[in-house]
Amino acid sequence: MQHQIVSRDQWLKERIALLAQEKELTRLRDRLAAARRELPWVKVEKTYVFDTPSGKATLSDLFDGRSQLIIKHFMLAPGQKEGCVGCSFEADHVDGTLVHLRNHDVSYVAVARAPLDEIEAFKTRMGWRFRWVSSFGSEFNYDFNASFTPAQLANGTAFYNYRAGPLPLEDLSGFSVFYKDGTGQIFHTYSTFGRGLEEVLGTYMFLDITPKGRNETGPNNSLTDWVRHHDRYGAPGHVSAVGRWVPAEGGAGCCHGAAAE
Repeated sequence: MQHQIVSRDQWLKERIALLAQEKELTRLRDRLAAARRELPWVKVEKTYVFDTPSGKATLSDLFDGRSQLIIKHFMLAPGQKEGCVGCSFEADHVDGTLVHLRNHDVSYVAVARAPLDEIEAFKTRMGWRFRWVSSFGSEFNYDFNASFTPAQLANGTAFYNYRAGPLPLEDLSGFSVFYKDGTGQIFHTYSTFGRGLEEVLGTYMFLDITPKGRNETGPNNSLTDWVRHHDRYGAPGHVSAVGRWVPAEGGAGCCHGAAAE
């Protein structure tokens, strides 16, 4: 794109005009956040149990003494060895927020269907500190529309991002948010999927103020064109359209064991 070169005064005039749009977006975001908080809630009646490094834990236990809980539905299925690139990119943004969330009555926990030992191996490799538990053998991810049965995938009835249709994978990304009241009752208050997760991606927010922006101009027109697991930048290979690392012929790059498709 060829940009017009102007005087400082002309630049300032156009920048102030853009500022009006930015402020409009800020106010709209505030109104949207307020509307989100006003959504009705659904009481969680089922008991969910997860595998954790310290033993079994219920959904109630995951609140860890707080009243609000954000669950990250992480795309790591049994046997995959490593999570999708998009979920991993998002996870790189989490650890710095934890002290602030925990001191503002919010707990954050990632959940994946992979067995705990597979989760722990990948978490150790990536150096993450956030809490991550396994829903292996549980209906949790299925009940909150982040995982899908083979039959749902085969007949195109999987319900994801608030619509039913064909999907490419058994597990997809999302957030589900819960509240626990003083009597211990748990309520599902909100879930978001797809591009609804972008608001937490600080890297995107930085890129959005640069001249080239996100510059996702590869074959997939998405972050898979350029994002890598943070220990794989510079390694030979590419990321598939569904977010899986594909090593160059002859090896797995800098890491061991590429994920199954």
